[in-house]
Amino acid sequence: MKRYLTPLIIFIVLLIFLGLGLQLKPREVPSPFIGKPAPTFSLPILGNETSYFSPEQMKGKVWVLNVWASWCVACREEHPVLLEWSKKQNVPLLGLDYKDKPLDALAWLKQFGNPYQLSLMDQKGSVGIDYGVYGVPETFIIDQNGIIRYKHIGPITPKILEETLLPFIGKLNG
Repeated sequence: MKRYLTPLIIFIVLLIFLGLGLQLKPREVPSPFIGKPAPTFSLPILGNETSYFSPEQMKGKVWVLNVWASWCVACREEHPVLLEWSKKQNVPLLGLDYKDKPLDALAWLKQFGNPYQLSLMDQKGSVGIDYGVYGVPETFIIDQNGIIRYKHIGPITPKILEETLLPFIGKLNG
């Protein structure tokens, strides 16, 4: 009897963990960076490598940092949404071209359109690492004081934009 009871208990415990795991939402991974200052950096601007950008230049503004790459399939999915969003010009939308070749990134933006006010080259991925990026696309909303207020993992859909991001940005802009 004891011989059968131990495997049964282990099986039941595994089922409980599996059930709990299936209820998790992978797009809602909590970020340890929420509520903390956005990491500082200085990166060259894609297409204008002699000019550099630093987040300090955005102090006083709510802005969005969208991490993307030309090799990213999911980025292609969200790109039309970003193009539509950029037409509204309600908040600066900056791109962080992550672990990409500049010529590939420029060709991609030329082919699909450029929603970004500017896009930054993070060829080594070090800035992405500083922001806790573990996959692209990821999107950060940063407030007027340079504090990360929101992180979205995965492609932005029209529903996410309209129901989550725009209202959140509206609250920050007061």
